[in-house]
Amino acid sequence: MKRCYTAIVPIGIALLFGSLPVRGGEATEDTLKLIDQMKIDAEAKKDMPKEFPGVTQVTTEQAFKMWKDKSAIFLDNRVKTQFDTERIEGSQWYPADELLKDAALASKLDKAKTYIAYCNGAHCWRSPAVVLILKGLGYNKILWYRDGLPDWKKKGLATE
Repeated sequence: MKRCYTAIVPIGIALLFGSLPVRGGEATEDTLKLIDQMKIDAEAKKDMPKEFPGVTQVTTEQAFKMWKDKSAIFLDNRVKTQFDTERIEGSQWYPADELLKDAALASKLDKAKTYIAYCNGAHCWRSPAVVLILKGLGYNKILWYRDGLPDWKKKGLATE
């Protein structure tokens, strides 16, 4: 079942009514259900899906290359306390929970730039949710780093 909202309806309000914008003002309950299921799976320590249609995933090696040559901006989608404790060096805090409440957060990103969304690895719902939402809002240069901070640290790469 699909519901349509005008482009001025923020994601937060749409969520209250059980919908999530994914394409130019069109909302699908399927996307919201997927995010809700990812939250349930995360609580049960289950892995997130290995891929999503239309979403480009990067490996740790690819992410490191883009970090090293500064060809992408890293977006940490975890909660603030985790971000403040440790993060990929130079990353920006871009919380999934806040994006779900307020669509205006998306406007802070430049659609011409490349972003890499990450969180706490394969068990974390936040980065895939951010990628799905931003892709739906027309951000085509958003990449998903599924392995996230745990693999980055395991490989001994720079954190702060």
